[in-house]
Amino acid sequence: MMSAAQSSPVRKPVLVIGAGGVSSVCVHKMAFNPDIFPEIHLASRTKSKCDAIAASVKARTGRNVATYEIDAEEVPAMVGLIRKTGAGLVVNLALPYQDLPIMDACLEAGVDYLDTANYEPKDEAKFEYHWQWAYHDRYKDAGLMALLGSGFDPGVTSVFTMWLKKHKLKTIRQLDILDCNGGDHGQHFATNFNPEINIREVTAPARHWENGEWVETPAMSNKVEFDFEAVGPKNMYMMYHEELESLARFVPELERARFWMTFGDQYITHLTVLQNVGMTSIEPVRYQGKDIIPLQFLAAVLPKPESLGETTKGNTNIGVIATGEALDGSGEKTFYIKNICSHEAAYEETGNQAVSYTTGVPAMIGAAMMVRGDWQGEGVFNIEQMDPDPFMDMLNAHGLPWTVEEMDGPVAF
Repeated sequence: MMSAAQSSPVRKPVLVIGAGGVSSVCVHKMAFNPDIFPEIHLASRTKSKCDAIAASVKARTGRNVATYEIDAEEVPAMVGLIRKTGAGLVVNLALPYQDLPIMDACLEAGVDYLDTANYEPKDEAKFEYHWQWAYHDRYKDAGLMALLGSGFDPGVTSVFTMWLKKHKLKTIRQLDILDCNGGDHGQHFATNFNPEINIREVTAPARHWENGEWVETPAMSNKVEFDFEAVGPKNMYMMYHEELESLARFVPELERARFWMTFGDQYITHLTVLQNVGMTSIEPVRYQGKDIIPLQFLAAVLPKPESLGETTKGNTNIGVIATGEALDGSGEKTFYIKNICSHEAAYEETGNQAVSYTTGVPAMIGAAMMVRGDWQGEGVFNIEQMDPDPFMDMLNAHGLPWTVEEMDGPVAF
């Protein structure tokens, strides 16, 4: 019989905000792990979406998920909900515009915070960490922890990088993040995650880190073909992505860091036309006496990412290629570390396609790291600042196994 001192600590409830595909995956995976997440609460602006996720979780796991309607930008209401649920951790899987009010609510309610994507203002397609990094002292003084970027990219790609630095490379000179979705959803045009966020990212100017400064190039102007395992040759385009900012900070020896994402020709053609006719604009347009944002209207017209799971076939392949000085003193070496995820397998397990799966699982794992106490701290932290090993172990155990291989040399592109 265990004594009180030997018994497992009581785990506080977790409150998840948002009810899209990523949230669905995260909540399902939490429900599969009752020892880590004994009580789960789910809230979003549309309660019926939460109820649909809860029903799926009940059917697949037998567990109950409490659901609520909430406007995440209303801080007093968020504080009230956090206190009502008794949550010790809020997992923010809502829109990036809502990061700061949710962080404010967590501070006021005295609970920890986790997200998967950094803040960006509604009226400007600009996503940077400085708004959230500015919360560090307030979280530290409150004795709370905020963990930023616990998705796949940002998230797993950052952990991959730090695992390589811990186990393979003393320094990292060059870094390339390669994000390939080789899935086919059967639609003429659709985005695999939130359309508004996806299109804002794709149409923004590309930036990469080189020799201590940011180099900006026109959106989608740098294209390279790469042969991805389990997918085949794909065109990938250099883009800006937020983990470049945090990696440049936490891997200060980086000479160059770039982010690449694959897009098919059909996607590019549709996006170009939509851009040319103004449908990707975030400037208000007056229509029938009301101001509407063209991109938000387009997002409402396009297929919902969470509806694509049943029809999407194929694999994702996301990884990091890093070059630097080997830990064992054998000179410069290049390593490629990656995960390959099946859309069909992701849908069978959680009812969602692999793009949602590859973000939702790391959100669950980051939450587990905090709930179990594997990762601790007071203040605001990026995932690069944490020990990669327990996270990497959970990736292998919970549906996102990874492989690492040594390459002949640095990438030529």
